[in-house]
Amino acid sequence: MESTQQSDRETYRAIVLGQGGNELLLKPAGEGFLLPSVEIPRWQRLAENMTVAIRNEWGQEAVCLSNPDVRARVNAPNVHNYQVMECSGPTRPHLGAEWVRVSSLSERTFADPADKVAVQRSLAECDKDAGAVALGSFARLGWFGELQGWIEEVIGPLGFHLAGSFSQLNASPSFSLVRFETSGSTVWFKAVGEPNVREFPITLALARLVPQYLPPILAARPDWNGWLAQEVEGTNLGETQDAHHWNTAASALAKLQIESIGSFRTLIDSGARDLRASALLKLVHPFLDAMSQLMEKQTKVLPPVVSRSELVLLGEQIEEALSLNTDFGMPDALGQLDLNPGNVILSEGHSVFLDWAEAYVGNPLFSLQYLVEHFRRMTGVDTTAESRLTSAYAEEWQSLISPENLASSLTLAPMLAVFAYATVNDTWSDEARLRDPQLAGYLRSLTRRMHREANRLRDRSALCPN
Repeated sequence: MESTQQSDRETYRAIVLGQGGNELLLKPAGEGFLLPSVEIPRWQRLAENMTVAIRNEWGQEAVCLSNPDVRARVNAPNVHNYQVMECSGPTRPHLGAEWVRVSSLSERTFADPADKVAVQRSLAECDKDAGAVALGSFARLGWFGELQGWIEEVIGPLGFHLAGSFSQLNASPSFSLVRFETSGSTVWFKAVGEPNVREFPITLALARLVPQYLPPILAARPDWNGWLAQEVEGTNLGETQDAHHWNTAASALAKLQIESIGSFRTLIDSGARDLRASALLKLVHPFLDAMSQLMEKQTKVLPPVVSRSELVLLGEQIEEALSLNTDFGMPDALGQLDLNPGNVILSEGHSVFLDWAEAYVGNPLFSLQYLVEHFRRMTGVDTTAESRLTSAYAEEWQSLISPENLASSLTLAPMLAVFAYATVNDTWSDEARLRDPQLAGYLRSLTRRMHREANRLRDRSALCPN
């Protein structure tokens, strides 16, 4: 039991700097000092839990900047986890801790030499005129104050101001997600870095094309790949199993996709992935050849490998399904490869969709399949409820595609959605990354899923074998 509890929690030493980085929070330890430490849940948001812990246990309002990696510089068997933070307001006295001037720090200051190395590295990396420029905008000292000033400039003309309370949910040198309370509507600031930089132009494009399906975008910061949005109040789909809410979301998804038809060039130019049939057809043979090699490298007896001959037949079925979908007249539209229900808000009379890093242009039914998969995970297998969810989505399309052709496209979608998901990035073709046993096993599992879906199609005679 004890080891399980330890694995669920993680200890971090916090490098908490005063505004501007002139002071450092330290804990007396004998003749020297240690960095303050906190214990947080291992599998939850790091920034959110760190800011709460530093507030509750050490009395400081601070934001996360970065995680310095000191492993190469510390000759010790167990290197601590470190988090660099900067106070978002004036430093506060706290019993059991002291604020020490950075200019007075010396080797004798630190009871643990690893702390000295971590602090030295962090001060170099978060210097706004030096290291932080290379790391990213949100690793440097002072970025949070600059963000607050910019937000005030944006919301002031709207008649409200920051109220002082905020929650930092995600943090890294190039990513940021912060929720701000104001005297009016709550606002969110989000910024993205690699590999999700595409989310910034995609979000702005969608705010122009289909603004009713996104939170109101108040302003953008291209230099940060960030934007400020007004919070939408409503029911988070990830927090409800109510079938009515899920059906409403499915209907709204279809309406959004229908409105996006004809905008594929704008969306692709903005960074949406090209998953049209013509693009996917080019990947069938290369992907399955790679999967054949991965299957041959499997050392376990179970789960059974998919043989080369079975993969050849699978490829033929995928190619035929892609061609049939075109014949059925299913138009290319906006889709979302990571349709997490936590990113869907059901509000008065409309639904809002968040997080477009995995936007694509192609078969819209792929998104429905991902939504159904999440519904199944939340509620368990309920074929009747899943059928109603699919019907709520399909009803919106019946003015554009015949019921017969739509039904046929829906039958093909489970297999094709898995294929699209598996091939959407180049990990399957990266030999170095495929040496990772976890990635190799994951890709094999996706291929088995495709194979199972293809077998179901053959059983239903949805595809005619050659």
